[in-house]
Amino acid sequence: MQFFYYCLFVAGIVAADQVTKALVVANIPLGGHMDFLPGILDFTYLQNTGAAFSSFEGMQWLFALIFLVFTVGLFYEYFRKKLPFSKFERWMIAAVYAGGLGNMIDRLRLGYVVDMIETQFMDFPVFNVADCFITCGCIALFASLAFCNKAIWKDEKKK
Repeated sequence: MQFFYYCLFVAGIVAADQVTKALVVANIPLGGHMDFLPGILDFTYLQNTGAAFSSFEGMQWLFALIFLVFTVGLFYEYFRKKLPFSKFERWMIAAVYAGGLGNMIDRLRLGYVVDMIETQFMDFPVFNVADCFITCGCIALFASLAFCNKAIWKDEKKK
């Protein structure tokens, strides 16, 4: 039953990501800009064929391969060889997966990822809702693994 809840969580994140991207595409011209929270966040519609800072530009096959490997590894771990992840860590893995799926949908459907959130208070690449879940999910997952989950680091001795 828990897997069902993870799937609903992923679907909700992907839906939020795709809806925000559709709203931006419908209301802001490519390269256009809309004030949201002056001095903090603005909306700027960009089409990104790479990753952050447009790295790996045009290498859609690489992103698809990474996503496929992540998907296979995720299903293998969940259904065949469960690792001692906490419930929180499993939710964070689902958040990272959902962000990756949201961006992969764009890559497969459009050939690029729609980015729209621009920070005004620091120099940072324009990003989207999926990127937020990937980044925050990774940070929370790694912090939990490093400081809270000692079971994952135990060395199992062969008997």
